[in-house]
Amino acid sequence: MVLILLATTGWTAIRTHRPQPGARAAAQAAWNRASADGRRLPRPESSPAAVRDFFRSLGETQRRRLAERHALVVGNLNGAPPALRYRANRTALRQAIAAERTRLDDPRLTELGREQVARRMQRYGSLLRGHRQILAFDPTGPGRVAEVFGDLDTAQRVSVVVPGVDTHLLTFERTRRTFTAPVGMARALHRAERAAAPRVRTAVIAWADYTSPAGVGMDAAAGRLAAAGAVTLRALVRALPGSSSVALFCHSYGSVVCGVAARSLPSRVTDIAVAGSPGMRAERVADLGGRARIWATRDADDWIEDVPNLEFGELGHGVDPVSPAFGARLLSAAGATGHTGYFVPGTASLANFARVGVGDLAAVSCPPGRGTGCGQPASPGHRTL
Repeated sequence: MVLILLATTGWTAIRTHRPQPGARAAAQAAWNRASADGRRLPRPESSPAAVRDFFRSLGETQRRRLAERHALVVGNLNGAPPALRYRANRTALRQAIAAERTRLDDPRLTELGREQVARRMQRYGSLLRGHRQILAFDPTGPGRVAEVFGDLDTAQRVSVVVPGVDTHLLTFERTRRTFTAPVGMARALHRAERAAAPRVRTAVIAWADYTSPAGVGMDAAAGRLAAAGAVTLRALVRALPGSSSVALFCHSYGSVVCGVAARSLPSRVTDIAVAGSPGMRAERVADLGGRARIWATRDADDWIEDVPNLEFGELGHGVDPVSPAFGARLLSAAGATGHTGYFVPGTASLANFARVGVGDLAAVSCPPGRGTGCGQPASPGHRTL
């Protein structure tokens, strides 16, 4: 029965991700064989604290040398200084462009292959422009990336935008429908937060550093990729510098990732807001654990409302987060259109995200018919901070 319902809502287009070894795996192998002044380098899976201590023990020249020689490792190494990661990822992007240029000389490359190579080179070039702060970059397969807006080292509040299906290097930013892509979402949120609280030091991360489902198919209806993404998301939050509070803004399948991650996020995560969510793999807010406030919103014509909120084994993601039974705090999405319009400037959803991001909870606006007091949970059983 579940499969029949999923089929009628377009969730059964089967696509499978099969990650292949690539440049990053080779870079990690080289890193694990290397040393600095006779000392072994920390393993890529080391704790952020251990990595942080290691880099603090090095001089500036040594740090830069490692970033140049092992760009794909340092650029993705949780605990490494953000500025050093930005520097390493600029090197990694230049190396990726050179590798794609070499591929163009391969006579076996089809016309479609050449077009894809050209698109990747264009994306890499865009990420290199200006002073963009690329916090993570992996060209393997469809590619993964994260970008920072603001100063992570000095931020009092950090917001992380967690996008949904079909997120990868080529969809990380768009020139049309700008605010439907992670870069546009994060940039709009950062601007809205600065407008909402000019004196609060904020940073926003456009986080596309997980393997998302390709299309609205079986992978999107299951939790496997969300579970893997949750591991990476938790690692990101734990590695953030300083003592800033953190809010997660999770769109579509990204809310599934956030729901799985919520069970073991550090206490610095104060808020999780989901938009256009198919579910958080939970029946109610209390099932998510942790102390973060849970917010939910959905606009009136978002097609996700028609997706069955069922859970059968690995299929389905649980109760609708905007339903009273779930117990989330509800936010207005007035002005948002469709499934991807929540971060468009001028919408109530973006304004509300910004207020949550800067901690101005009293200013959030409610959905129509809810009156005031959206800062309170929708169900009396929900815990408050």
